[in-house]
Amino acid sequence: MKSTGEVMGIDADMGIAYAKAQMAAQPPLPLGGNIFISVKDSQKADVALLARDFAALGFNIYATAGTAAAIQAAGTPVIKLFKLAEGRPHVLDMIKNGEVSFIINTPAGKTPREDEVKIRSAAVAQRIPIMTTMRAAKASLGGITSMRARGFDVKCIQEYHAK
Repeated sequence: MKSTGEVMGIDADMGIAYAKAQMAAQPPLPLGGNIFISVKDSQKADVALLARDFAALGFNIYATAGTAAAIQAAGTPVIKLFKLAEGRPHVLDMIKNGEVSFIINTPAGKTPREDEVKIRSAAVAQRIPIMTTMRAAKASLGGITSMRARGFDVKCIQEYHAK
């Protein structure tokens, strides 16, 4: 789990294990709210499916123009936001207003990477989970889905090895 650092989560369900690791790494995964998505062109088809699954869980989807077009083309409702240099409203406004609970941002190129630093800094300051790889975003979806379906329990390590 390269994205979580020096923590681990254990559970028979991979989603719950990932969610536990996120709880330890901080901030924990949200169980609802608004998601901001902006991904590089090569990931737009994958993220459209991911956005559909988040929307099915009741999340509201916000995205920049290109990402929003891919999500909308796949039949998922999405609210378009401007990129930082294009005007307002943009994701930093939503972060400052406490209107974002989760961010998926995989930039490519100089300007998107500069924006990503600003977005990540604001997200960290407001304790909003931000995923910068599709792998982590998919694992997060699995964690949120599992947490909403059954919650989690805590066991000591010996209980896992007793079987």
